[in-house]
Amino acid sequence: MSVNIQLEWTPNPSTIKYVVDQPLLPSGAANFTSREAAQGRSPLAEKLMQIEGVTNVMIGTNFVTITKGEAGDWDSLNDSVMSALDQHLTAGKPVVTGDYRQAAKDGETDIERRIRQILEDEIRPAVMNDGGDITLDHFEDGIVYLNMRGSCSGCPSSVLTLKMGIENRLREEIPEVNEVVPV
Repeated sequence: MSVNIQLEWTPNPSTIKYVVDQPLLPSGAANFTSREAAQGRSPLAEKLMQIEGVTNVMIGTNFVTITKGEAGDWDSLNDSVMSALDQHLTAGKPVVTGDYRQAAKDGETDIERRIRQILEDEIRPAVMNDGGDITLDHFEDGIVYLNMRGSCSGCPSSVLTLKMGIENRLREEIPEVNEVVPV
């Protein structure tokens, strides 16, 4: 039986979100920026990274976000991505192997735990609706450093999202936060 795949355009013109009718991950997202990064961690991402023009693969709970590079053409790329997704998922092959989640860092501060909790509970679910993901890199001297993945990476509206949305929300809850910047 074939998997149902629906395309969703994202705010980032270099990224398309492929929504599938089956669970891929129990929660969160896994991001892969190269075939080497996917190797041994995600057979699906490894397969998708072999498609010429694909520069980033982000796997969410029920979607895959594909980012193309300059060499990628959506007309031909889309056919290859749809075919690879359908073949892999219909065959019941594993999406990821091992632990795909970003682990909390040793020595994480109370402020970092609070930031991570707000990101997990409020911000990441909304951002994932647009095919992206945002995770905490670290907090230092009043500045929150965030990793932007999937459709968020290189998105024209990401600065607005960071400053008007995320920064304002974090400052409401955590007075020590002065600024939010991408890494």
